[in-house]
Formats: sequence, structure tokens, C-alpha cells
Amino acid sequence: MTDEIQQMAATEIVAAIRRRAVSAREVVQSHLDRIAAVNPAINAVVTLDAEAALAGAEAADRLTASGAELPLLHGLPMTHKDTHDVAGMRSTQGSPIFADHVPDADSPIVARLKAAGVVSTGKTNVPEFAAGSHTFNPVFGTTTNPYDPTRSAGGSSGGVAAAIAAGIQSLGDGSDMGGSLRIPASFCNVVGFRPSYGVIPLPAAANDWAWLGRTGPMAREVADIALFMQAVAGPSERVLPPAPVAGTDFAGLFAGREGRDPGDLRGVRIGWSPDFGLGVPVQAEVLEVLRAQLHHFEDAGAIVEEATIDFCGADLVFERTRATDFAANLGPLVDAHRSLIKPEVIWNVELGLGLSAAELIEATAARTRLAAAVRGFFSRHDLFLAPGAQVLPFDATQRYPGAINGVESTSYLDWMRSACLLSATGLPVVAMPAGFTAAGLPVGFQLAANHYRDAGLLRHARAFEDRTRCVDRRPDLAAGSGQATRPVVTVAAG
Repeated sequence: MTDEIQQMAATEIVAAIRRRAVSAREVVQSHLDRIAAVNPAINAVVTLDAEAALAGAEAADRLTASGAELPLLHGLPMTHKDTHDVAGMRSTQGSPIFADHVPDADSPIVARLKAAGVVSTGKTNVPEFAAGSHTFNPVFGTTTNPYDPTRSAGGSSGGVAAAIAAGIQSLGDGSDMGGSLRIPASFCNVVGFRPSYGVIPLPAAANDWAWLGRTGPMAREVADIALFMQAVAGPSERVLPPAPVAGTDFAGLFAGREGRDPGDLRGVRIGWSPDFGLGVPVQAEVLEVLRAQLHHFEDAGAIVEEATIDFCGADLVFERTRATDFAANLGPLVDAHRSLIKPEVIWNVELGLGLSAAELIEATAARTRLAAAVRGFFSRHDLFLAPGAQVLPFDATQRYPGAINGVESTSYLDWMRSACLLSATGLPVVAMPAGFTAAGLPVGFQLAANHYRDAGLLRHARAFEDRTRCVDRRPDLAAGSGQATRPVVTVAAG
């Protein structure tokens, strides 16, 4: 039964616990067994509290036996992204400054997951302060890709993406400012969802009105993404005005679909852009896989044409908004602990601190023009489709790719540009598996809808998933194989 549980979707696991076909303790023990078997090869789970997890599972089973109403994610085991605080559990943000930090309270996303019945078991690895889309830090080392443990799992939600791909858990929480859900999803053949602003509230300590960063789910299947959203979406008194999307909007999104014909996209107009209209460099193998999969949208009834949002100015919006957020949130830490913080974070903080009033005004004007471009695009199209990542999973000993198609990187953000451009729009975006290269490396699409069309976006993504079933190709990780990777990390061209 243990192996069977590890292959199940979250929707299947919670349904099995409800009908008492399996106990929460059996599910949590299977989760712990899988960590022991495969985590040495990928270094995804970096903190584990098995004793508390089993105690939580036993409490869940007592609730099941009582006949009480059960919460939506009742008994589901989950490790959490290490930038999300879990009360009483080491939560480091991948930084030596917080290597021994044990918070007293849960992050909002963790609190909502616990209220929904999740059994918290541990933490997954992140880049230091979630900066960058390759998961390594001086506290725990590097997380690698279950499909090839010599390569990157992406980031900053790389630990949770690798854990889900490896069968450790079916569902997890991540976050995304510049692709931190979408790039690891593309690298690890899983689904990552960046919701619309405020749908899952993310109040920042220094700025309740921060809009660029989002929290969201990762899973192997779109139906599990909808389950997560049903459990945690909803307003917060710290994020005003409330988003016009609630958890109930995701309830029953795919009811009656199992075992039936796949969903359709009849009449849906999709604008597909391989380079965002800006000449964004994308590796040829990535585009080869994606172009070969476009017909699945057309087979579902969609009209696919090459078209793009006008992203002119989106780079400026993203760069300056991110820099401002970094300066506000991490500036005091850089002042106090500069020698313990990686250079990319220091650079981003200093960029924010150095912005002039004129530059901030220019960014606001550019964001206004970008919003008009988004409205124009969605007056003609229903969805925007683009590469989920510009590169294939790369050598895990690199800090980041130094070049793409001969275009040199000028910062650690350049190779993430495909995700950053969409972040600047604020749109909801889902990254979804789209196939594999000849060498067996995953490739993904990212699909965006208009603001607050989150539930419809997931329905459209599921129609593509139904036809491709890329998720059914799981990585081959031999039990106990490999060693936790802690390589010397360098910058290399590629």
C-alpha cells in the first residue's frame, strides 16, 4: 500500500482517508518512508519532524473515528517551503543568519493549510532568501532534479517541486516573485500556479500593499491545484480590497470529469509567443518540445496564433519593483549581516536603495502602459501561452546559466526573464508539463489568463493536461541512490 499511496494524487489521498480505506498514519508513514528512500539523491527535504508528524496523523485518525466533519485536506502530509514559517519548527530561509531560527507562529499560508487539515512534516530547501531560481544555500547545500540528479531543480520553490516529482508528497506550498513556482515546475514536470493578486493573501512585513510576490501551490496534477486553492483562497484583513475570487470558486471545478472525455477549449483564442515579442532567448530544444505540443490545444478546439502582449517596459517594472521590495524587506539584514548574505541579494537590495524618485515614477508609468497592453491583448484573446523556462535544467554546480544562445547574462535574473515579464503584468499564470527532450529532461509551458480568471485558467490547463498526460512519466529514483548534493557552486556560461 505504501508504494500505491506515493503514486496517488492529493484528491485521491484525502478521499481514501475520508472513506477509511487508508488511515492518516499510513499516509504519513508512506511519506516518511519515501523521504528516507529518495531524499539522499535530491536533497529536497532539509528539516523533518517525524515524531510530530506521526502524532498529527494519529490526531487526524481520532477525528476521522469521531464522525465529526472533516476539513478539506484532512490527514494530508506536507513539507513546507523553508521561507514559510512553521511554528515550533526550524525555518531558515536558506540563510546562515536564521540557521537555528524556530518561529513562534505560522506564516499565513501554513496557518490556512493546517486549518484545512494538513499534517506538517518538515521543510523543503530554498535559495538563500528565495533569491534566484536555482536552489542552493550555505546551510543545506543544493537541491537537484529527480529526472537527473546532476541538474538543477529550479527555484526558489525547487525543494517542493523536487519533492512532488519524486513522489514524496502530492501537493505543496511555494511562492513566486520572478518565476519561483513556474521555473521549478517546468524543470521537474509538475504544475505550479501563481494566482491573481490577493487570492492567497501575502502581506509583507514592510508593505501590506506589495503586489509582485505571490504564494501558490505545486502538484503533479491540475485537479490537486484546484483542491489547494479551494482550501486556502480567501480574503485577509491585511490585503485590501479583497480579491473577487474565493475558495468556493474552485470547488467542484472538475466534478464528474474522471474517466470521461477530456475537457475542451472550443472557441478559446490563445496567443502563443516563443520570445514575448522582445527576442527573449530560449534554448532550441525547449522550443522544439513546445512547438510539437501546440496541436493539443488545437485538438481541444482552441484557436492558436502567434501573438503577444506588448511587454515593452515590463523589464523595467519588474526590476524596479523587485528591487524596492528587496530593499524594504532585506535592507536591514544586509546592513547588519552583510558578510553572511550572498552577493546577488546584496546587489538587489542596493539597486532598490539607489532608485531615485524619478526612476520610481518612471516605473509607475511603465506599469500603467503595461496594464493597458494587457487589456488590449485580452480584448482579442482569452489566454497567453509562452515557454515556462528559457533553458533546460542545467548543471547543478552553476549558480545560474551565464548565457543563452550566446546572449550573456548581466545579472542572476536574466535567465529567468520569461517568468519575470509575466510577473510584471500581475496576471494569474499556471506552469504545466509539456513533454521531454530526447535526453529525458522536462519542458513546460506557462499559460496566463486575465486578472481574476483563476478558476477558468485551471480548467483550460486541465484540458491540455488531459491530452498529454506528461505527469504519468515519473522519474526513476532508485531507493537510497545518490548522496545529498553540496557542490561548489560557480557561474558558468551555457
